[in-house]
Amino acid sequence: MTTSEKTRRPSVRARRTGYVVSALINAALLVAVNGRPGWEVVPFLTAETHLVVGVVDLCLVAGLVTSVVYVWCDPEWLTALGGVVTALAGLVAIVRIWQVFPFDFAGSSFDWPLTARILLVVGIAGTAIGLLVQAVTLVRAGVRRR
Repeated sequence: MTTSEKTRRPSVRARRTGYVVSALINAALLVAVNGRPGWEVVPFLTAETHLVVGVVDLCLVAGLVTSVVYVWCDPEWLTALGGVVTALAGLVAIVRIWQVFPFDFAGSSFDWPLTARILLVVGIAGTAIGLLVQAVTLVRAGVRRR
């Protein structure tokens, strides 16, 4: 026999606090990546990094916008929809980073390129799973609304 148990969401105040913190982090990352000196000062990033900055910005902006929207309105269906959008943007960004691989770990005795590739694969897999979970949550929230 299976039992169905409705999970309780955190309080509105706690959720809003989380949304504000998330928006601030995304905004700070946007400034760090696009400001001066920006990504150019990170020693292991190559000149090809400019080829991925746009999709990374897309991912950060998606997170920023969804968090700001949730501060005012966060029904379950909307947060699931935002989760789909942000996960999709994240997946696009991480796949593009895999394609360009704008890293240079020359001079290191450790195999950082292999480690970075493994982490990218884990990130792609995790993001794909998260995307599926958010899509299922969105469908379930839509069914419950009816």
